[in-house]
Amino acid sequence: MAIVISFKKEWSAYLAPAYALLEGLFVGAVSAYYNEAFAAKAPNIIINAVGLTLGTAVAMYLLYSFKIIKATEKFKSIIITATAGIAIFYLIVWVMRMFGFDNMAFLHEGSLMGIGFSLFVVAIAALNLILDFDMIEQGAELGAPKYMEWYGGFGLLVTIVWLYLEILRLLSKLSSRN
Repeated sequence: MAIVISFKKEWSAYLAPAYALLEGLFVGAVSAYYNEAFAAKAPNIIINAVGLTLGTAVAMYLLYSFKIIKATEKFKSIIITATAGIAIFYLIVWVMRMFGFDNMAFLHEGSLMGIGFSLFVVAIAALNLILDFDMIEQGAELGAPKYMEWYGGFGLLVTIVWLYLEILRLLSKLSSRN
């Protein structure tokens, strides 16, 4: 559904609410899994992840609103490149695991390298919020069609869910170090 929305923005008003519902079910299932898996070591892992995600989103919005972080063309190209690099890396690791290769253990363990990687991914996810805010603001200023409001909301949802999942992964790595 996300791929369809990405290519057919005009359908956003119809598909974005359905996507949000499905995404909510997915995030709920993942959260329930982490809540159960870390019940003993980190009983508040979900509420901590939600709080950190909300706090990060608000902080990024304020940094954008007060023009402390500006979405310049150079900034956009760096964040888009880093995001694409992370996506390609995750895809390669996923394919390697399908064929029995699991030599990227740091992705799932609480080592310094694993935590450092998670911090990097969380930072890139957070900086993607700046791109979303800029797209929404530019669309409003240019008088974009009404369906772009839904598309902007869809983009923001995707980024916030990604940020939440990465924060949850980081907290699980930190909890496993104890």
